[in-house]
Amino acid sequence: MYTTAFKKYTSGSSRFYQEACQWLPGGVSANIKYFSPYPLVMKEADGPCLIDVDGNRYIDYNLSYGALILGHGHPAIVAAIQSQLQEAGTTTFGTPHLLEQEMGQLLVQLYPSIEKVRYTHSGMEAALLAIRLATAWTGKRKIAKFEGHYHGSFDQVLVSVNPSQRSRSQAPVPTADSYGMPDEITKNTLVLPFNDMEQTKALLEKHVHEIGAVILEPVQAGFIPPDPAFLKELRKMTRKWNMVLIFDEVKTGFRMGLSGAQGFYGVSPDLTALGKVLGGGFPLGVVGGRKEIMELCSPLRGTNILSTESDGVKYKPLFHSGTHNGHPLILTAGLTTLQLLKKDKVYRDLEQNTMKLRRGMEQILEQYGLPGKTVGVGSIFNLVMTEQPVRQIQDVLQSDQALRKKLDAFLLEQGIYVKPLNRFSTAITHTSEIIGETLDRFERGIRKLTGKEDFVVARS
Repeated sequence: MYTTAFKKYTSGSSRFYQEACQWLPGGVSANIKYFSPYPLVMKEADGPCLIDVDGNRYIDYNLSYGALILGHGHPAIVAAIQSQLQEAGTTTFGTPHLLEQEMGQLLVQLYPSIEKVRYTHSGMEAALLAIRLATAWTGKRKIAKFEGHYHGSFDQVLVSVNPSQRSRSQAPVPTADSYGMPDEITKNTLVLPFNDMEQTKALLEKHVHEIGAVILEPVQAGFIPPDPAFLKELRKMTRKWNMVLIFDEVKTGFRMGLSGAQGFYGVSPDLTALGKVLGGGFPLGVVGGRKEIMELCSPLRGTNILSTESDGVKYKPLFHSGTHNGHPLILTAGLTTLQLLKKDKVYRDLEQNTMKLRRGMEQILEQYGLPGKTVGVGSIFNLVMTEQPVRQIQDVLQSDQALRKKLDAFLLEQGIYVKPLNRFSTAITHTSEIIGETLDRFERGIRKLTGKEDFVVARS
């Protein structure tokens, strides 16, 4: 994917990757971190920027896949972590502590649908627990998810995340996205088309007595907005048919305001999964929702399966645990992040700068005769090379992804970092000046792509 020139600038990343392949499968710690011919290896970061092992500096729009809404190394986060370590005298307690309650109370205040919370290590684990709670509550074991929606790498939801193109008249077909998954996973997972209420309603109604939970990203992949009427009708149907509605807001939580997509669109799910931004750059997940559902995982209901002691309680437990759940350092970073986001004009400025970037990119594409548009809400968007509406994953699949991938190579060469084909996330450190610099680099990348080296756009 890289240009010949860029390979010369990133020889250190190439060498590191070759060595890493000796010790790590594929040379990476997660599949998503790889791209061809080798991923860039970073050694430093500061504010809106990443610096790789060769000393190349990039304006970062990956931001750890959207987690770093304050940018890299925000002084308030660093200071809060140092203070917590000094005052507590330990990295972690392994017991209940004060910050667990403080964060829980704040989330209940910010999210109207959340009445109680449980902490996890990641957004993926939050989605996993949410599904367990939902199927236990309804007593129905099958789940429904939407085509192209990603909820983590556990079996139940690793289905039809990366589907093939299909006719819109045909329903999505459940397809396992990984080797090693039991056959019953696809049999117990119904796949629905996003933003298509007619097909969604027909499929759910057909399986009304089997589906215990419907999980979705209210904004698909963090950037494809829902039709507001679609979300509202889905809420009505799931309530009518006794299906727990789960919003996976790992990507959208705190990216569309303090109450996420559900606050933005005015639709309250039964359960919510949060992560990314909430951890302030550390691994954190949260499940929150209706108290009667959340209470299913209370230890007061059932015995501890890791203890031989019997307390006489006869309820079968809905077990959930984790050594580092509610880790004090992580909650410190998360609480500090939310305190900064609550300040006046923070979201206004962040979203204004995001729109400045989006409009500038679209203007440049138009001036150079390239098909493409930015698609997103809040401080996340993606660049889709098409002139057609983008309402679901099938529209992305039918766009010119090869052109986008070529463009991404030139953007990396110009010092704009985003994983090829991935979405853009902005941070409060992407000031108006940084956005202007990004657009200058973006135009240089477009000129390289089109071969119009001497053509310059006069931007408004």
